[in-house]
Amino acid sequence: MSIRSATPALAAALLFGASTPLAKTLVGDVAPLMLAGLLYLGSGLGLCLLLALRQWWRGAGLLQGLGIPRAELPWLLGAIVFGGVLGPALLMLGLAQTSGASAALLLNVEAVLTAVIAWLVFKENADRQIVLGMVVIVLGGVLLSWEPGGGSFSGGALLILGACLCWAIDNNLTRKVSSNDAMLVAGLKGLLAGLGNTVIAWASGMAWPSPAAVAASLVVGFFGYGLSLSLFVVALRTLGTARTGAYFSVAPLFGVLISMALWPELPGPLFWMAAALMALGVWLHVRERHEHEHTHAPLAHSHRHRHDEHHQHTHSFAWDGVQPHSHFHRHEVLTHKHPHYPDIHHQHAHRH
Repeated sequence: MSIRSATPALAAALLFGASTPLAKTLVGDVAPLMLAGLLYLGSGLGLCLLLALRQWWRGAGLLQGLGIPRAELPWLLGAIVFGGVLGPALLMLGLAQTSGASAALLLNVEAVLTAVIAWLVFKENADRQIVLGMVVIVLGGVLLSWEPGGGSFSGGALLILGACLCWAIDNNLTRKVSSNDAMLVAGLKGLLAGLGNTVIAWASGMAWPSPAAVAASLVVGFFGYGLSLSLFVVALRTLGTARTGAYFSVAPLFGVLISMALWPELPGPLFWMAAALMALGVWLHVRERHEHEHTHAPLAHSHRHRHDEHHQHTHSFAWDGVQPHSHFHRHEVLTHKHPHYPDIHHQHAHRH
């Protein structure tokens, strides 16, 4: 695996990691559940505006070429319910009963649950090097989150673990729609989840924040949730769920680095140990080389592509020769051997 392949996932982690200290500055002005709703709303509204600008730039109609196949809508709706509604709600309830140190440690479970579901339920392949890389990254996250004397777990720990499980399910369900336009998928998730959380917060009697706090929340949500999720979807498409989840779990490291820039403070030894472990885990993933003879089953879908060895097809429309381009196309049976990852074209069984 090249570092170029990992770039979308690492960039998603950077943006999401940056959103944590930035959102922290808003917590005193906005109730937690209301803030979650506004962050998701900023994600959805910003991406929808970006989509409209992109369509205009291309000279296409507002909805031309956009859409989620009907067969994939249940996956998307499931991802929105688990990741955009249940996950944040369980987290907010858990945070009210759990210390910050314990909560930070528990949130590292998301990457593990994401990988376990991908490997056991969706049969995504993983060799020893990938599993070892995941373990090392998670250990780094535990060290990064650890605060000696931070308090013991409370009953809220189960709620936070439930939130991690919801987000792990969300990650795996989103993989099922990752061949679609990444901005469209992320935008729909942001809009629907944002509306849901904001309505719940408002109906619960939470005060509406000041216009300045709303604007700041929307901006942080656009970058930290919207653009981050778009890149996450691209990474799911090219790397698979477990590997993307592993890269994304380094987000707290970026968050700490940005916090240090905002509030200068010399990090302790645990930080450097955590950074070294996470760097080692990323290195183990980047140096992966998975190669064997495999057979592609017939597959029909739509996504941006070039006419590489996996995309040798004719067009039923007048094609201007521009690549990459996006249209509905069919893959016939193909057997060959080359280095690959569990991307949208390589979801096959393994003999070993």
